[in-house]
Amino acid sequence: MTTFLLVPGLFMGGWAWEAVAAELTARGHRALSVTLPGMAERATEEDPAGIGLGEHTDAVAALLDAQGPGTVLVAHSYGSFPALAAADRRPGQVARVVFLDTGFPEPGESLVAQMPQLGLAEQAVDGLIPVPEEIPAVHAVPPAELERYHRLATPQPVRTVADPVELTGAWLKLPTTGVFCRANGLSVEFARQLHGTGLPRFAKLADPDVTYFELDTGHYPMLSTPVELADVLMRAAAGEGVGLYET
Repeated sequence: MTTFLLVPGLFMGGWAWEAVAAELTARGHRALSVTLPGMAERATEEDPAGIGLGEHTDAVAALLDAQGPGTVLVAHSYGSFPALAAADRRPGQVARVVFLDTGFPEPGESLVAQMPQLGLAEQAVDGLIPVPEEIPAVHAVPPAELERYHRLATPQPVRTVADPVELTGAWLKLPTTGVFCRANGLSVEFARQLHGTGLPRFAKLADPDVTYFELDTGHYPMLSTPVELADVLMRAAAGEGVGLYET
């Protein structure tokens, strides 16, 4: 049995992982779907506008402490920032970090600095980034799941994407897996190109304890292909996947 800690991306709470968690549980594993402070059902518990990346990191770190060693930490999109910062604090609790259709930040980097083209900070109103009006069809989210997304998604505290992430580098020793969603433009080939630049930030991509999978779907596989995603997560936890330069 493996314990999976599932950290969502922007605008989402633990509800986004329900189908994946159900599949993992049916296969004999433990799956904990995280709702970060100020999001989803927690949006009424505290002032979301006052919440930053530090509070999100603290929440993931506390869950890692509660679960103990051996947890597979799964981070989707923005979730890589608080998840990785928590893993960096608690490397002894983490068996593997799985990056779901996302990269990893450098120390002191924020999401808005990493991806300025998204214009997230510019969209903020009273400290919150509004939920996008639509998810493009390329992401293949079924109508029922799309309706659920718009019903349950909540505005994102702008500080969570503007605050710099605190990393010591301890996480670099952890086994990792990248799961790329091809319809969103990410792939193993793209990771090879990044590694080929020779930039230090991409050196880990070719480490022997880093594996990769690809899914033929868009950026929200927990909504579009949850059964396939659960299968990939189980295989990742077992150390499966291809290396960067394997064929």
